[in-house]
Amino acid sequence: MTDPNLTLVLATSGLAAVAMVTAATLAGWRGWLALKRQELARVEGGEAPGFGHAGTRIELADLKERIRKLEAIAAGVDL
Repeated sequence: MTDPNLTLVLATSGLAAVAMVTAATLAGWRGWLALKRQELARVEGGEAPGFGHAGTRIELADLKERIRKLEAIAAGVDL
């Protein structure tokens, strides 16, 4: 009923698809490992982990503003 060539083509196509997915997954895994190695090197090098200088500055400014507001509340000053 089925053509042997059709079966061979489908099997070869399936094998090629699995090989492509495996190659893409392996590339992603290697990239993730490289990222983790860089993070570990930064932590061991004494650099603070974070999302970069701009993100850290914004976060610090936000924390300073919160502290200012809490100090004003503690002193009884109306904002």
